Amino acid sequence: MLQKDLIVRNPLRLIGSDPQHILCDGEFGAVLARAGVGKTAFLVQLALNSLLRGRNVLHISLNDPVHKVVLWYEEVLRNIAKEYHVREIDQIWEAILPHRFIMTFKVERFTVPKLEERLTDLTEQGIFFPNVILIDGFPFDQAVKEPLVQLKALAKDHAMHVWFTVRTHRHEKPTPEGIPAPFAELMDLFEVAVQLQPEEQEIHVQALKGGTASVDETGLLLDPSTMLIKDRS
Repeated sequence: MLQKDLIVRNPLRLIGSDPQHILCDGEFGAVLARAGVGKTAFLVQLALNSLLRGRNVLHISLNDPVHKVVLWYEEVLRNIAKEYHVREIDQIWEAILPHRFIMTFKVERFTVPKLEERLTDLTEQGIFFPNVILIDGFPFDQAVKEPLVQLKALAKDHAMHVWFTVRTHRHEKPTPEGIPAPFAELMDLFEVAVQLQPEEQEIHVQALKGGTASVDETGLLLDPSTMLIKDRS
């Protein structure tokens, strides 16, 4: 199966108003869920969606070391190969690997100036020029509005867009609009937000903001056994 065949089958098209890109340069997207529900797996599939299109993805982990992030990609890709009976998965992997760069920080040491410094090192040496940044583990339970504003400006200046994972908590009451507490005050900075909501044996992908679907009509599920995004139909 060719890369373009996987792109056509990718159910993420259901949350994007543009089939080519869910986010535009300088825009933010968020994946919200409680611990252990599947935020990182969802983030990796967002990355693969861009990688299959030949876009450069910088994956920043504030919790896990590089080798663990690599294992996430390998596992998700293996599950995709099994799901769609892809025999050429090794060839696809070799084709997309040069478009991915993994960077890690200790969460308490992550700052926008430090990120900008490392980005400058990569680009000025011609090592890597990211189109997409994924940030897994950003501490939304702290005062982060100013760093997010700085990061949004950085993304716009470098013609990138950024996806975040946002950890929510069962004990925190959402707003009347259903927005989880640690995220509600930051919604204005984000163009797209989706929430992974466990319901019995299924994990529903709910659109909180942006995209083409209403809150309960993305038509997407996260399979608990494979952690792959699936079309509900």
